[in-house]
Amino acid sequence: MQPADFLIEHASLIATCAGPAPRRGRAQAEISPLIGGAIAAHQGDVVFVGPAGDLDARVQLLPAATRIDAHGCTVVPGFVDAHTHIVYAGDRRDEVRRRLSGAGYADIAAAGGGILATVNATRRASHEELIAATRTRLDAMLACGTTTCEAKSGYGLTVESEVRQLRVLRQLDHDHHVDIVPTFLGAHEIPPEYRHDRDAYVRLIIDEMIPAVVDEGLAEWCDVFCEDGVFTPDESREILRAASAAGLAPRIHADEFGPGGGCVVAEQVGAYSADHLVYATPDAADRLATRPTMATLLPIAALSLKLGRYAPARMLIERSVPVALGTDGNPGAGLSPSMAFAMTLACFAMDMTVEEALVAATLNAAYSLNRDNRIGSLERGKIMDAVIVEGDLVDLLRVGVPAIRTVIKRGKVVHQMGRDGILP
Repeated sequence: MQPADFLIEHASLIATCAGPAPRRGRAQAEISPLIGGAIAAHQGDVVFVGPAGDLDARVQLLPAATRIDAHGCTVVPGFVDAHTHIVYAGDRRDEVRRRLSGAGYADIAAAGGGILATVNATRRASHEELIAATRTRLDAMLACGTTTCEAKSGYGLTVESEVRQLRVLRQLDHDHHVDIVPTFLGAHEIPPEYRHDRDAYVRLIIDEMIPAVVDEGLAEWCDVFCEDGVFTPDESREILRAASAAGLAPRIHADEFGPGGGCVVAEQVGAYSADHLVYATPDAADRLATRPTMATLLPIAALSLKLGRYAPARMLIERSVPVALGTDGNPGAGLSPSMAFAMTLACFAMDMTVEEALVAATLNAAYSLNRDNRIGSLERGKIMDAVIVEGDLVDLLRVGVPAIRTVIKRGKVVHQMGRDGILP
C-alpha cells in the first residue's frame, strides 16, 4: 500500500490530461476526464489517480496528511506558461496609452520605445533589483495557477547583462514556488551600438554570449526573434545552429508581424517550439506537422498589440500541428500573467475548444519545454502540481471572475482564494 501525505477528494471532475504528448489533431482535445475520482500524492509526487472507491485499497493516508475537499470543483494540472519575458527593469505602461491612442509597434520603437527602452533600464539594474521585480511577477503568475514557466533573457544584449538576467532566473528557480525553465534570448533585438554592424552583433552572440551562458549552465534553450526588421532567417539559422552545437536546444519567435520565414527556419533547425505564428500559412503548418515542433500561440500579445488578427489555431490543429499556449508576459505587450485569460482568448478569438485550450496550457506546453515526463498532467509518478477551479472547467473562461480556488505545487497548497499573498 502506497503512503500519501496529500489528498484531493470529492471533485466533480479531475481533468487529468493523462496520456502521451504532444497532443495533435483530434487528440488535442483529449483531457482524460475522471468523474468521481481522487488524487493522492506523497512527498510531492502523485501516487494515486483513480476512482474514489479504489483509494482505501491502494493508499494509506498518513496521520498528518493534507486533505482537500474539492466538492463542486474541477481539478486540472498546474498551468505551464510556455513563453515569457519576465526578468527586466523599467516601466513601459506609457506605451500602452500611446498604442491605445493609435501608435503602432514600429512607431513606438522608432521613438525610442519598445524592447530597447527595457534594454536601457535592465542594463542599469542590479541583480538584487531584478530579483525583487521578477519575484513580484512570479507571485502574480502563481496566483493565476501557473506552476511552471519558461523565462527568457533578452533585455540586456551585452554578455554581462544577459548573464545577469539568467543568474536571476536561476536564483528564483531555487527560491520561488514556480519552477522556471531558462532560455537565452540574446537575439531579441539589435542593440543601438551595433545598428551599423549587424554581423558584429551576430558574432558577439555566437562567439561570446553563447559560450558564457553554456559555461555557467544558465540556460537550456536558445531563442531568436526572427522577424522583418529584427533577425533575418539566415541570421536566425546561424545563431540557432551555433547554440545547438553548444548544447542549447532551439526555439524561435516566428511570423508574428508577417510571414517572415520563421516557420521555415524552425523546420530547418529542428526547433522544439515556433512561437506567435500570427501569420502562419497552411504550407508552413504542413511543414511543422512533419516535425516534433510545437506551435506556441500567444493571444494576449496579439490582443495587447492590437494586431487585428490572431494565430490560426484551428487551421494548425486541423493540419495536425500540436498547439501550446503562453502569456508572453513582458513589459510592453504581455499585459496579463493569467494562463486562464490566454485560454479564454484561445477559445473566443482562435476557435479552440476549452478542452483543446486546457491541453495547450498544460501537457502540450510541458512538452514544448521538454518537461512532459514530469509535469503537464495528473498521472502517477508526475509532480503533484494542480489547480482547483471553483465550478466547471468552462468557469476558467469567465474574465474577471475569480475561478481559481487553490493552487498546489509539489503537493503543497501555495495559494488559496481569499488569502493575501503567497503561502510559504
